[in-house]
Amino acid sequence: MEPPERLEPPDPQPSPVPAAPAIAPSPQGRGSSGLTPQAGGGSCQCGAPGGTCSCGGNPDGTGMIASASVYALGRVDPRFPSLALEKEFAQATGRAETAGLTDRQAVHAVLSQRANRYLARQLCYILTIEGLETYLLQPRDPADLELLVDAVRPAPRPTDVDVVIGVRGPIAPPQLCNGLMVPIVVFDQLYAFESEALIRSIPRPGRVAAARFRPTAEELFMRIVQLADNTGMTDAHRALNYLVGRYPAIYATAAERHRQNYALTAVDVRSSRLSGVRSIVEVIFVYTHRQTGGTEKYIVRVDVTEEFPFLVTRMSPYVDR
Repeated sequence: MEPPERLEPPDPQPSPVPAAPAIAPSPQGRGSSGLTPQAGGGSCQCGAPGGTCSCGGNPDGTGMIASASVYALGRVDPRFPSLALEKEFAQATGRAETAGLTDRQAVHAVLSQRANRYLARQLCYILTIEGLETYLLQPRDPADLELLVDAVRPAPRPTDVDVVIGVRGPIAPPQLCNGLMVPIVVFDQLYAFESEALIRSIPRPGRVAAARFRPTAEELFMRIVQLADNTGMTDAHRALNYLVGRYPAIYATAAERHRQNYALTAVDVRSSRLSGVRSIVEVIFVYTHRQTGGTEKYIVRVDVTEEFPFLVTRMSPYVDR
């Protein structure tokens, strides 16, 4: 159990206010509000098991928005919800030992201190996908604030990927994060990895040389995560995002096909005939021979009925019916 937060004595002199450019600054004059808690009083039950959300409202005026599962790949970035919190964070940075640190390292050092946990609780955490602000993240369990703090890496790299699994709620009201209006996602799981580390961990087929396997795996990974409008919200995108992070057979198949001079020409996702009570999608990888033009197809089925997708059938050759 972690020790309780300690109270800092008041400064005898006003602390200097250094800049904190590693977090996007907020212009003056907008509302100031921390993240809305997911449990407690009030009528808002975003992310509750009931599957609906009574806060915010939707464009048709009903005031109710059905929740939807999200399985998204992106980058978590902290933002200031108000000018006051930005200045408070700057003062906390001035009191911390940050000599020799980069701006991002200083931000991580300040947020990691228990005495500054009040700042971590009030920051906005935005998931950006392909550089676009896509979701405002809130933990279902307040203890998972640690996951958000850890996602603010001290040394971010272009290959860093954050995986968010949760439930989509309403559009954030303007006062929640300084005017930013994107859907709120109440997450149950948040973890990070480097795409290079993921690729290194994939078992390599014995007949494929290591020097050839890595470029193949990197290309397949980037092609799927960079699909247009892949916000991890549709069944198709949730299935694809699940496969790139959890199912190494897609990389092994791609490497084998490249060895046979086939190119990946299409990735089709459609509802399976096996769907009934469960929602099952078929992901079909289409490979075309670079010389003859002949095609080979491989299929894998994923159950996306609930928040956590899972494999139904393994990768196997596919023949059109």
